[in-house]
Amino acid sequence: MSTQIAGFLRAGRRNPVRVGPFVAGFSETTANPYSNYAVPDDDARPTADDVSALISVFVERDRKPRLEYLPGVSPFVQAALEEAGFVEEGLLPVMTVGTLVEPPPVEGIELVAADSDDAILGMATALNLAYGEPPPTEADLASHKGSRDRGGFALLVRSSDGEPVGGGLVTVPIGGVAELAGIGVVPSWRRRGIAAVITHRLVRAAHDLGARHPFLMAADDNATRVYARIGFEITGRVLHISR
Repeated sequence: MSTQIAGFLRAGRRNPVRVGPFVAGFSETTANPYSNYAVPDDDARPTADDVSALISVFVERDRKPRLEYLPGVSPFVQAALEEAGFVEEGLLPVMTVGTLVEPPPVEGIELVAADSDDAILGMATALNLAYGEPPPTEADLASHKGSRDRGGFALLVRSSDGEPVGGGLVTVPIGGVAELAGIGVVPSWRRRGIAAVITHRLVRAAHDLGARHPFLMAADDNATRVYARIGFEITGRVLHISR
């Protein structure tokens, strides 16, 4: 499964640029480092010149040199990056689902597909608040709308009186693989089981889109426990590393 996820990460790079054994991808609308990063080939063995060239393509675009990849699939890359001054940001669990377990329902909320511009605004507002970020920009909204228009899925969770309280995303499937991303709940609505409800709904949406292998990256131990309760298990690790 790890090699399939690694292939998905490479194939999903927007505006891809091949640099030696790396595929770098860049957003045209945001400099957010989570939207601009490179992924190495399986079993890549980059030279110092390869890494230098990779840094250059980021610098030329005024982007932070950064990678997200599975070190278990590309075990010879990290040392070459660190020689060039890259520093590990984090090593996050990659989780895939075996038997999906339906979580208890949560009263006072409704889950709706964020398929209109108003719903996308509500979802983006909730997610930015959940992650401690400023209100969404036009670039943020354009990114979400682009994913929707390419065939992804976005979910808005709102209270019974219409307040956006959370949401999440399913990326466009590639080769039967899709990522569940951006799962978040605003602080005042946490600890009610909403994140588990969101994740369960996103898995179903991924299957509806034809993804046989949905996966996610857990940000911390608390998130890992939430996902484990509905059937996810750790099957690998993803390295975030930048310079």
